[in-house]
Amino acid sequence: SIVTDPNTDPHDYQSSASNARTFATAQYVIENGAGYDNWADSLLSANQSGGRTVLKVADLLDKKEGDNPHFWYGPSYVERVADRITSDLKSIDSADSQYFGDQRAAFESALKPYHDRIAAIKQQFSGRKVAATESIFVYMASALGLDLISPPEFMQAVAEGNDPPADTVTEFQQQLQNKEATVLVFNEQTATDVTTNLKQIATQQNIPVVGVTETIQPPDTSFQLWMVGELNDLQNALDASHLSQ
Repeated sequence: SIVTDPNTDPHDYQSSASNARTFATAQYVIENGAGYDNWADSLLSANQSGGRTVLKVADLLDKKEGDNPHFWYGPSYVERVADRITSDLKSIDSADSQYFGDQRAAFESALKPYHDRIAAIKQQFSGRKVAATESIFVYMASALGLDLISPPEFMQAVAEGNDPPADTVTEFQQQLQNKEATVLVFNEQTATDVTTNLKQIATQQNIPVVGVTETIQPPDTSFQLWMVGELNDLQNALDASHLSQ
């Protein structure tokens, strides 16, 4: 993975010479797309290779620039991308096709606690109103059956590194002050003065705050452990808000 620093906003990532060398020698490159990592397109163009396979996840999912690019927070997208990666690797190295198939099966087994946690939260809390400081949580909120009430324009502006419209800031503040949301999901890697203020309001109103990130935390753990950890935090927060009502 190129972007791994937990203190970096991936939306604002600047590529380096070492990244260029990595791309130049890679046989297989996986891009996010949808405007999330345009720097990768530049590196690929500057280091063209006829023997390189490129998977742009946005294209696989029929998404375009301007769409929510946080695809790894969509459980069904995770499965589709894993299937495609497996297929691509088998094409690149057909001699090891069985190995790649076995790895895909092992990954599916490792994802069971992730899918089980999603199902449990959906069963218990479907329809519960929650808020999020950024669009990172949109796909997961839908999978969990939660009602994400934050102003969409606010979440998208923060995700794109822009100042959210003033009326959406006011609306969001009022939602928290009125305790319309039972939990606030806070993107720790795109924190701004505005989102930090919302976090403070939530804390003052005794609304549990759940931190999420755009890159795997800690960087040396697995995708599934990272996701299950965040889902556990969310379930605990939803439990706490339910008991306090």
